[in-house]
Amino acid sequence: MKNEIRGTFQRRCEERSDEATSTSRSPRPLRGLAMTVGLLLPALLACGKADTAPPPRPPVPVTVAEARREAAPLDLAATGTVEAKSTVEVRSRVGGEVMRVHFNEGDEVRRGAVLFTIDPRPYQTTLAQAQARLARDRVLAENAARQAARYAELVAKDFVTKEQYDAAEAEARSQKANLAADEATVADARLQLSYATVRSPVDARAGALIVHAGNNVKANDDTLVVLHQMAPIDVRFPVPQQHLGEVRRRAAAGELAVEVRDSGGVSRTGALTFVDNTIDSQNGTVQLKATVDNADRGLWPGELVTVALRLGEEQAVVTPESAVQSGQQGDYVFIVKPDQTVESRPVKVARNVGNDRVVIAEGLEGGETVVTDGQLRLVPGAKVSIKSGTATTTTAPAAAPGGAR
Repeated sequence: MKNEIRGTFQRRCEERSDEATSTSRSPRPLRGLAMTVGLLLPALLACGKADTAPPPRPPVPVTVAEARREAAPLDLAATGTVEAKSTVEVRSRVGGEVMRVHFNEGDEVRRGAVLFTIDPRPYQTTLAQAQARLARDRVLAENAARQAARYAELVAKDFVTKEQYDAAEAEARSQKANLAADEATVADARLQLSYATVRSPVDARAGALIVHAGNNVKANDDTLVVLHQMAPIDVRFPVPQQHLGEVRRRAAAGELAVEVRDSGGVSRTGALTFVDNTIDSQNGTVQLKATVDNADRGLWPGELVTVALRLGEEQAVVTPESAVQSGQQGDYVFIVKPDQTVESRPVKVARNVGNDRVVIAEGLEGGETVVTDGQLRLVPGAKVSIKSGTATTTTAPAAAPGGAR
């Protein structure tokens, strides 16, 4: 039994050995074919790449403008605060009950307009009493004057003594003085009565009511309402102390214009009207003030605005602000060359001119063409095409005067 099992196992091992031998001999032709394909494949791929090379990149469409050398405004920029030309705390000069308010909160009131009525009855009574005393003393004064005139005739004829005449003359003068005092009392009573009607001292805008009808007020004590004069209006702004000498020199030569721009971008023009007489030692600035017409009441007291004090003009290279890009190395612009390729050039911006232009201190010359739109797709040396509607010069594309898009 053991011999039969050993024989069966030996036969199976021989069969597996024959199968392995036949399998190792059969793939030799296939192995040679694989080697041939491996050698030819790189060559075929190389030929395919040579035949399908990418086409050149198309020109990048851009908008351009011409950098111009021109007379640019020389401005001092600052942040200013709008202030009312005058602020008035309206108070009553007499005491009493507020009978009526003649305006609404926030109204525009004219100079001399009635604002409040204080109870006038006590002052009307005082005036009537003063007028009665005046009438009485006027009669006494007239009688004393006639008596003195009669004594003058009698003393000339020695009918009365000189002492009697002097006494009559003194009485006449005393009554005349009383009459003058009564007239002054009447005038004062009439004035106090007029104070019962509170009027606006300026053309202004009324604020919130502090005292309403029915309240009792004391003379010269309680504030009734606050008025702000809105037109014209002042704008206060600081400038560094190193510019004070230049500001004073140019202000002495003529009026300096000031441009005021509010948060909505609306621009108004005024004039420099005040230079403070001291420099703030905390920040090294001096306070200036400009007066703006503000006929439309667009500027509001307390509002923060952008101020540009115009000192004059200077020749400088000016370009649209949109042409200047910021990078890790600083500001730069793309210059369009005559062959319609671009060059990246670093620049230094001196200041803004108006809303959308800047003065270039270094890096750009007048007459050069700069890209104002489309910079994100540009690299140095890239080809560009000028968008339709952009003006050109004889050598390179350029924008219309002023750098408008």
